[in-house]
Amino acid sequence: MTRAISLHDVSKTYARGVRVVDRLSLDIAPGEFLVLLGPSGCGKSTVLRMIAGLEEITDGELLLDGAHANDLLPAERRMAMVFQNFALYPNMTTRGNIGFPLRVEDPQADHTARVDATARMLGIEDLLDRLPAQLSGGERQRVAMGRAISRRPTAFLMDEPLSNLDAKLRNHLRAEITRLTRELGVTTVYVTHDQSEAMSLGDRVAVLRGGVLQQVDTPRAVYALPRNVFVAAFIGTPRINLLRGLVRAPLDGAMTISLGKQYLRLPEPLCLDHQLLRVQQGREVIVGLRSEAVRIAKPSSARPGEVLLTGLVEHVEFQGHEVLVHFNTGSRPALVPDLEAPRPATRPVGRRRRDGTVLDRLRHRAGALRAGPVVVMDEPPEPGPPVAAPDGRLPGDLIVRTTPDIDLRHGMQVPLLVDLAHLFVFDQHGDRICPAPARLPDLEE
Repeated sequence: MTRAISLHDVSKTYARGVRVVDRLSLDIAPGEFLVLLGPSGCGKSTVLRMIAGLEEITDGELLLDGAHANDLLPAERRMAMVFQNFALYPNMTTRGNIGFPLRVEDPQADHTARVDATARMLGIEDLLDRLPAQLSGGERQRVAMGRAISRRPTAFLMDEPLSNLDAKLRNHLRAEITRLTRELGVTTVYVTHDQSEAMSLGDRVAVLRGGVLQQVDTPRAVYALPRNVFVAAFIGTPRINLLRGLVRAPLDGAMTISLGKQYLRLPEPLCLDHQLLRVQQGREVIVGLRSEAVRIAKPSSARPGEVLLTGLVEHVEFQGHEVLVHFNTGSRPALVPDLEAPRPATRPVGRRRRDGTVLDRLRHRAGALRAGPVVVMDEPPEPGPPVAAPDGRLPGDLIVRTTPDIDLRHGMQVPLLVDLAHLFVFDQHGDRICPAPARLPDLEE
């Protein structure tokens, strides 16, 4: 049996009015693998603990298969948790740890067959007589998963179960977790701060920031159409290039986005997404370019929809199968200051404040849903060729992914072709303007 999990406007507030989860609404289908993704301190583990019944829900409602479950005891929810620190009993063998929850449920029954079947599923049947101290980190985590599986729960709740393991073992166990959850068909909620894990494991990914849900969608949709700057910056390796820009839309000329010392000229006739930028005339925007949206090539090889920039090679990262090249283009980077560890704001709870207008409260709420503040330029950028700073370096940078056969060295000036079909534009609040938020090109097919 697997179950549906629904959270309706769920909030969690601790002492002194610190709200760590803010009106979260989320529906998880039976058998779905949902990943809660976000930086440390964003409230994702708290959400998991509220689903499990280990944390009391301050406001809102938890539904399990459509039934109100706020007051159910953890044991009554029949869910199994897998923790980051394994949490094995050191004086019990692998067999004892896997069979412990079964003995608690029915002390008189013989659980040998179920324990053996669980061990075979995880490939640890040869470790059944060993103590946790005699196991490696990966083996301990398999035992912890076996203890959860043996209960035949209605849902798995996994709280960063792979974060204490080395990279090679994490990659191996990711595949094991995917195989097991599909084979068992059990609803799974998986918490991680590692976006690579989230993208490779989840049927859907829910991105949290400061206790507020930013976006929930398939991994492909979250990557291709991030709702705001925070999601765009948090998803993807290497991180998306975010540059400050200024929209110029003269009546008698081509529309451009100035990037400081250079600019992007939008081809005419303007596509629908680029037409929407006209209302941003004279305003600052945030330009997002993923590393694969820019290629190193001669201007003569430009394809339709590509425009030219010039970059100065600052650093070259050799990755084996690919190379990441860091360029200075004279652009000004846009930053999301609390990207690494956003903290929820402290606000009073209980009786609603009477001071302040309704508009003020709406503004506060809207601000919580946005990606957050970005660095604002002191003066508007001017278009033109890249100009070196007094120390010989250009301000700003752009990371481009390329093949290892291209030989680049520090200080080389290189032509770059930007594919405007993969251009993201966000407003000053971080909300996506382009591609148009109302449309989902290529994702509805």
